[in-house]
Amino acid sequence: MKILLALFAYNEGTKIQSALAKCRAAQAELREDLPFDFVVVDDGTTDDSLIDAEAKYGCLKLRNERNMGIGFSIRRTIQFARESGYDVVAIMAGNDKDDPRQIDRLVRPIRDEGYFLVQGSRYLPGGDFGNMPAYRQLATRALHPLLFSLITRRRITDSTNGFRAIRLSLFDDRRLDINQEWLDKYELEPYIFYQAIRLGYLVKEAPVTKIYPPKQLGYTKMKPITGWWSILRPLIYLGLGLSK
Repeated sequence: MKILLALFAYNEGTKIQSALAKCRAAQAELREDLPFDFVVVDDGTTDDSLIDAEAKYGCLKLRNERNMGIGFSIRRTIQFARESGYDVVAIMAGNDKDDPRQIDRLVRPIRDEGYFLVQGSRYLPGGDFGNMPAYRQLATRALHPLLFSLITRRRITDSTNGFRAIRLSLFDDRRLDINQEWLDKYELEPYIFYQAIRLGYLVKEAPVTKIYPPKQLGYTKMKPITGWWSILRPLIYLGLGLSK
């Protein structure tokens, strides 16, 4: 099974460099048991954090000429991975919150047990969320998972965690349309998760860690109102039958 790990960056400075270094170390550590390639998707970065990234970290690189959004970038990565013959794409943050060594927790159930999507959960036993701000705990541990669970009729503990793995043949299903323009920002990830469950594919959660970097490096680029609306919108649209 050919596996691609993808990181996404927009002016992440030293955080993306740390994440790429960890990916290279994880690649060497897991080479015998779970070989994978990794790609950094530069979403219009204007700092110098990704200069010579391919040579320095041994990764692949895709670049958007301007900032297009995480949904657009994930969609482009999925297309690239499918065209390049990969079977699984694993997605992680470029801001150094995720541990790439834990890719095995996400990919093994796909490789060995037939799952199509494995969602990382920092709230399952064996997961951890470190020094996450309290307001983000409320949103990511209670509010969004509760709504997601009600709409999908399946208990989910961490519906907003971006650390996940997907079997690429999932996108052969024409009922799952990721090429809609309204999915360019944060909407795409919950859309795929929701649709995989609704369409009856084997889906599970696996414990992972998501440790926030020091506050001075910045927690997130998500805007408080528009960012959270972007994450909630797919649940409302799909739950009410306003979109496909």
